[in-house]
Amino acid sequence: MACLFLCLRESSGIGFYCYLEARMRWDDIDQQVCSVARALSVVGERWTLLILRDAFFGTRRFDQFQSNLGITRHRLSERLGKLVDQGVLTRVKYSEKPPRYEYRLTRKGLGLYPVLMMLGRWGDEWMDRGDGAPVEYFHQRCGKKTRPLMTCSECHEDLRPQHVTPMVGPALATHVKGVRVGETSLPAFPLLDRVSDEGNSTP
Repeated sequence: MACLFLCLRESSGIGFYCYLEARMRWDDIDQQVCSVARALSVVGERWTLLILRDAFFGTRRFDQFQSNLGITRHRLSERLGKLVDQGVLTRVKYSEKPPRYEYRLTRKGLGLYPVLMMLGRWGDEWMDRGDGAPVEYFHQRCGKKTRPLMTCSECHEDLRPQHVTPMVGPALATHVKGVRVGETSLPAFPLLDRVSDEGNSTP
């Protein structure tokens, strides 16, 4: 997201740098100096997150994915292949004759669990059609119904955008002239104090 924030700056030539970055084609999005853009290059295509959702629910085999999602075989094969190439899934042979494979999450794939959980929570809160959440989650260790939270790794308080200050990291400092790690504060969501409870900006 840093690339978006830096577009708001008009000094040190940073705005022009990010303008060039913003003109990239989708196929080149992984080349941006932005962790969100790079992540989207792997999981941002249509069907990909739904495939991963089903993988976390225990779906392993090609026909199961296709049956659950109603996706064409060609598109499913393409998406699964990319997830394997990116190291998010791995293929494991479960039949020799004929050779058949199932798809299992790797450590890299398991790292997407918080993303899916928080996306699901957002859907529960903002896309509810009046009939409640489609899925509820229970923590096996305590036996209680739970929901995902995003907290500070140091003080464990809830993280809210208006309380978080983005700072230049090492990759950005390497690629953008005139900024240094930890010294240049990026604009910290200046419009968030004008957001209403309904999610719309107030006048």
